[in-house]
Amino acid sequence: MSTTQSKPTMAGLLAHVQALISGTEKHIPNGSFTIGNVAYTTASLVQVFQNLIAAITALDAAHVALKDAIAALKATKAAVVPIMAAYRRIVQGMYAGATQTLADFGIAPPKARKPRTSQENAAAAAKAKSTRKARGTTSRKQKLAVKGDVTGVIVTPVTDPSVAEPTQGTPPPAPPVQAAPPVLTKPTA
Repeated sequence: MSTTQSKPTMAGLLAHVQALISGTEKHIPNGSFTIGNVAYTTASLVQVFQNLIAAITALDAAHVALKDAIAALKATKAAVVPIMAAYRRIVQGMYAGATQTLADFGIAPPKARKPRTSQENAAAAAKAKSTRKARGTTSRKQKLAVKGDVTGVIVTPVTDPSVAEPTQGTPPPAPPVQAAPPVLTKPTA
């Protein structure tokens, strides 16, 4: 049965090195070792391991500092980029015709609009006509010609019983104004 070893993490490596140091100091306090044709005492071997711990700690601190720097950069960019964009638009407006001055600001001059050819105009018109037909849109005059057809609605006049017969010499009161029922229209396809 074989076991696979995964790549150790920095925390795992740090724990392993610290365990090697404590085990060496506890069980072999006055030892002498030859590793790769180099002679080490317990103190010099512990110092090599301490150097690794210092490097790991410095790397962790650098990672934290990097994360803080990235967060500061994002916050600063969020505040400054809109200001830069507005300033760029101001400069482009001030020096729209002066390409050399815009180049001094690092801004490319606006591109000249290329006129469309007659073929492109014809293609655009055909596409617009096809889109209007597909959507069922009509012109203003055609919309006015569309009338709704409402059937089955009976209009009954409303009479006000409080209105008395007019007396002689006074004009009769105007009949009450009643809103007409809404006319429903349905566009034809």
